[in-house]
Amino acid sequence: MENNPEQITDPETLATIRMAYAKQILALAGIGDAPRLKKAFATVPRERFIGPPPWQISRPPLGYVTLPSTDPVVVYQDVLLALSPERGVNNGSPSLHAQWLHTLSPREGDRVVHIGAGTGYYTALLAHLVGESGHVLAVEYDPDLVEQAKKNLSEFPYVTVIQGDGADWPQEEADRIYVNFSVVRPADAWIGKLRSGGRLVLPLGVPRPKATARGGRHALHGAGFCFEREGERIHARWIGPAYFICAEGRLAGANDEAERLKDSFERGGVEFVRSLVRGPPAAPQRCWFVGAGWALSFDEAVG
Repeated sequence: MENNPEQITDPETLATIRMAYAKQILALAGIGDAPRLKKAFATVPRERFIGPPPWQISRPPLGYVTLPSTDPVVVYQDVLLALSPERGVNNGSPSLHAQWLHTLSPREGDRVVHIGAGTGYYTALLAHLVGESGHVLAVEYDPDLVEQAKKNLSEFPYVTVIQGDGADWPQEEADRIYVNFSVVRPADAWIGKLRSGGRLVLPLGVPRPKATARGGRHALHGAGFCFEREGERIHARWIGPAYFICAEGRLAGANDEAERLKDSFERGGVEFVRSLVRGPPAAPQRCWFVGAGWALSFDEAVG
């Protein structure tokens, strides 16, 4: 491991580097005027959330590659950094999360639930976006990651970190719900506790048959979705491909539903989905996917 005598530790220099990183990440995500999101990326020190060096980046199909430098400057690029490489858990792509956070559009004072928080990097960005008048509930399944997240987020009194199964949360109404692992179906709580006018952003995906060389079980097919609730209507919008690590616990999904979802992905047309239907759909022939008690329809939401 390189021992770099010129390692950058000066706070002003690091602040300049983070601002350059923020501008580059938003540009890669195709985001124009988003000063609050840019400030969040420029403020949160990514190196605090990925553990001590040596750091590893995910580089498919090679697997994980160790960075030869301990200089924090090297983590300010659009790469996936390992959090738990044996399980394939990463601090995900900043440009993808920039796009998704921009779509989620948390407002100052919002109550946000972050499910699959890892060690808390994107939780910290959410905390900056909602401000001290808001609240972020961070839910993580892995107890070791939970302990790291609690330490990393200790400066935010308006962030609560809990260990638990993401299927159980939120238990109170939320303005925004942000999910960072792939699921075969949205949890009932995510839809049921989303306020009218609220948004849910998640990756819908079909698990690979077995773990990849990177560790863990990642999505074979996947898509990011934004669901927005309007009373009993649930509008849906595809926001691009997404290949996250797949859910554990109760959210892992039934094999038969995963197979039907796989068939839907392989038929194509996911980008034309416009609504989520709860219960049997009135027009199944107009649906991209029909699951057990829910569907994704090509038609606009009604109700």
